[in-house]
Amino acid sequence: MIASLMRRARGALAVALTTGALFTAAVPAHAAAPPALTAAGAMLVDAGTGAVLTSKAPDTKRQMASTTKIMTAVVVTSQPGLDLDRKVTVKQEYLDYVYRKGASSARLKAGAAPTVRQLLYAMLLPSGCDAAYALADAFGTGPTTAGRTADFIARMNAKAKALGMTGTVYDSFDGISPTGNNLTTPRDLARLTRQAMAVPLLQTVVKTTAYGTGGTSSLAAWSNTNLLVQPRPTGYGYPGALGVKTGTTTAAGKCLVFSVTRGGRTVIGVLLNDEERYMDSMALSDWALGPATGARTALRGGGGPVPDVLD
Repeated sequence: MIASLMRRARGALAVALTTGALFTAAVPAHAAAPPALTAAGAMLVDAGTGAVLTSKAPDTKRQMASTTKIMTAVVVTSQPGLDLDRKVTVKQEYLDYVYRKGASSARLKAGAAPTVRQLLYAMLLPSGCDAAYALADAFGTGPTTAGRTADFIARMNAKAKALGMTGTVYDSFDGISPTGNNLTTPRDLARLTRQAMAVPLLQTVVKTTAYGTGGTSSLAAWSNTNLLVQPRPTGYGYPGALGVKTGTTTAAGKCLVFSVTRGGRTVIGVLLNDEERYMDSMALSDWALGPATGARTALRGGGGPVPDVLD
């Protein structure tokens, strides 16, 4: 009996050493094989412990599209003495930038003065690149808009370094990469998202289905592009979905960072370049947390897949 226990302990130690120091390896209690994924890169972790549940090419660098905005939000909300009610005037150049790039937009109005809180909703729900630009300009340092946004991106990189995100580099505040060098790994993005989801405000924002614009936008409300949190018929209404962020560009493909809670346990997942990002996210969550009313019921109850919102 003692010899058997020692062999098990040595085996567990070998597994821990093999996985490296960034996360501790773990598997769901049922120990079934994880689902096959269409994602080029993926990671699923236990939100509480950081333990890796499953992964695919976890350390391969890839473009991340608008999941970049998670870091933008983390940098903003980590500012000392942050005043969420501070007003930021919307400049026409933010709107021109969105038009020129064909980027996702919160449809902010030039001359409007949304608060920092409103801009976080505008950035994280409809994935407004105009809102991301406004935040980078407001919180960067320098005499010009270009200088302030460059300073803000430098802060994003400094934060990534501080968090140990060794495979990540930012050249953008919103995911529209001017150089093609806006890169991360599934492991790094999972690490960042654990940090982001420890911020109560961001927890609230990313699970919100819609938020009134207060007249700062040509839209009456900003809708969340994450179909996991949206109810039928426009989303999956996936049980326990908490967010987090979508992203789509030609270079990055479809990306999704998601979090799901069930039975007192929460997971965080990353899917990069995944044509079946919602099917994969629900399959992974069902595998890790148990099916409950999970993906199959979500699909069966609504009549099938929902048309994707490409961001």
